[in-house]
Amino acid sequence: MLTYSTYSEAGGVGKTTTAANLAVAHARAGLKPLVVPLDPQDGDLSRLFGVDDQRTDSVDNIVRHMIRRPNGDFDDLIRTVEGVDIVPEHNMLSDLADFLQREKDQAEAMGEAFGMHAQLLRVLREAGVPEEYDVLICDPPATEGPHLYNAIHATRSLVIPVEPSAKGRAAVEGLEALVAGFEDQLEIDVGVLAAVPTGFKNTRDQRQVLAEIDYPIPEIISERASLMEGCWMEQCSAFKYVREHRNRRRDYEIETLAQFDRIARHLEEQVGIDAPNPPEPGDVDHEVVTV
Repeated sequence: MLTYSTYSEAGGVGKTTTAANLAVAHARAGLKPLVVPLDPQDGDLSRLFGVDDQRTDSVDNIVRHMIRRPNGDFDDLIRTVEGVDIVPEHNMLSDLADFLQREKDQAEAMGEAFGMHAQLLRVLREAGVPEEYDVLICDPPATEGPHLYNAIHATRSLVIPVEPSAKGRAAVEGLEALVAGFEDQLEIDVGVLAAVPTGFKNTRDQRQVLAEIDYPIPEIISERASLMEGCWMEQCSAFKYVREHRNRRRDYEIETLAQFDRIARHLEEQVGIDAPNPPEPGDVDHEVVTV
């Protein structure tokens, strides 16, 4: 099983759109992906895919499962969009730290152990996710805390969207120390599967920033603000946006879709997954196969 969290210390680098489009790219190849976004703020992955309509309702949600108070089966949380299974975000994520701390205190008072940062992993294992899915993607917020720690504990690998700028370079430079901190705090090994530069304009300074990144860079994605803004407007992936909402297909946007396909194949190769139905990269009309 391929598992990873999309992570960047810097905001606005396309972390959520990268997670969404890679999930669809995996599904396009015939794999079964599950996405667990954990961002407590609005404008998250659930919003991008249009599955956040119950965000404020008193419904069962991933937080209730993480604190061992579910109101239903895990499978009932899942919504399916573009061949991708998604556990929608909920407003209870805003208070996840408090919920987990209270559960930990109560457990310890009863002489029980409760790992605050291992609860998402527990929920996924108890639900049989490793047996049912080919790919697990978590999209936590950039800030350190239980959302990020639970995501990394559950996936153990990172895909890092990178802004090729001085700010992005600082984020990458701090990543090694951050990963080491994760490993010490969570007592696990954390790997970096890929860095994905976004918003690239091929300037000399940007090329220098990219040359200093030591992680694998399978593709470099150019500035595509119009395409990504269109995805948010229509609440869909870039594949669906180009296929159904563009009045003509632009070669440079097709190439961006091909890059997401190629990044997905790169990530699958890291864990030895052969996708059963990989498309020609960028083939917009390739049928999404639901396993």
